[in-house]
Amino acid sequence: MTSRTTPRRTVLLATAALTTATAATATGCGSDDGGGGGTESSAPASAEPSSAPGTAGGTPLTATSEIPVGGGTVFKDRKVVVTQPTEGEFKAFSAVCTHQGCLVDKVADGTIDCPCHGSKYRIADGSVAAGPAPRPLPAEEITVSGGTITLA
Repeated sequence: MTSRTTPRRTVLLATAALTTATAATATGCGSDDGGGGGTESSAPASAEPSSAPGTAGGTPLTATSEIPVGGGTVFKDRKVVVTQPTEGEFKAFSAVCTHQGCLVDKVADGTIDCPCHGSKYRIADGSVAAGPAPRPLPAEEITVSGGTITLA
């Protein structure tokens, strides 16, 4: 009988690839596989007003009136930031900076700002406006219904 030994490097690379694919599937991270940071592959959370009051399974965040047009609000306890780029259009993104994991702390002048190293993200789509952040902020799912913004 002949046995064949698989090089350690091959096993490690295969394990890393499998782990990454499994983690991406389990967390719902679909399309930002370390690509060029474009927003085509990860659709921002766009909230269309729902006809049914109160969405099943959602967690109310705030009233729509509390999110300024052209700005946004950071919910540090929920690690999410909600923006209103244009009147009636609400977006939500992770509040965790893609550079080194700090929480963003404010929304000003059309950007979501990280205090740690100066990264800035656009309020309309979470894309990087100023580095060192390597990727856009991941979109979060929200629903807008009856003047309430609910985190899905």
